[in-house]
Amino acid sequence: MAASDPLLERRRVASPPPTDPQTRAEALSVAARALRAAEHVCVLSGAGVSAESGIPTFREAQTGLWAQYSPQELATPEAFAAHPGRVWQWYASRRAMVRSAHPNPAHQALVTLASRVAHCTLVTQNVDDLHERAGSREVISLHGSLMRARCSAGCPGTTLLTDAEAAEPPTCQGCGALMRPDVVWFGEPMPMAEFEAARHAAVACDVFLSVGTSNVVEPAASLPWISATHGATVIVVNPSMDGQRRGPSILPIEGPAGVMLPRLIAEAFAGRRARRHETAAPPLRESAAPSSASSPTSDQPSDQPSE
Repeated sequence: MAASDPLLERRRVASPPPTDPQTRAEALSVAARALRAAEHVCVLSGAGVSAESGIPTFREAQTGLWAQYSPQELATPEAFAAHPGRVWQWYASRRAMVRSAHPNPAHQALVTLASRVAHCTLVTQNVDDLHERAGSREVISLHGSLMRARCSAGCPGTTLLTDAEAAEPPTCQGCGALMRPDVVWFGEPMPMAEFEAARHAAVACDVFLSVGTSNVVEPAASLPWISATHGATVIVVNPSMDGQRRGPSILPIEGPAGVMLPRLIAEAFAGRRARRHETAAPPLRESAAPSSASSPTSDQPSDQPSE
């Protein structure tokens, strides 16, 4: 008989709510109590978090020069093979947009959360660097990084891109093949190591906090419900609950992440000092909403795949 995992055997610190909250204020209060009691919180962030910093989601209509193209013409291996310069320039325009954006109160609230609980695992579907710029550490990026490039022929390693990057894709120093954005495109497998780390955290945590994602894009969408089946309290913060699952251990908090998440963290940890030193986050404030073959395959590209 295989040895059991002690993370799965230990008693959950944050118990699921005994009854379904009837109002948003009630849900906030119950969610705050669960966070305050938690030893391990797993966070999944989606494109809605970045959208509040002014970065449009991948599903939104393209503008300007790019309005004539569909995502499938810009975010697939086939598109890159046929028109590498076009794809590279489109991603360059998105990098420029990200570089001009700033972390918002939702990003900052997650930095505060990480300093208040014993263990916090931050998993993101986003490919920008706003979590890191806000001060979050050891972020698990399920869909890669817009700010890096890798060899299109599969050489190991990635390269950090700079403001002075070329208009055409550079070549790999190892084999001479073109470099491509280090993101997961339509039909490509999600990196197995990152997904397994995220799944392990979802199984082991006391509270799973889903922020700014519609939770319909697989395989990442399965993470909160995996967590719920293993006894965790699931808190969903999103402007819309359409398509979200319901259940006795799921707490829906409807509203923009930049408003509701700082409110939730402030209520949960009012008067509590940081448990460990983290990169300082700005004070919480409320704001108006502004690879391997066996890896699970994403049905959306990495560039802001969810809502």
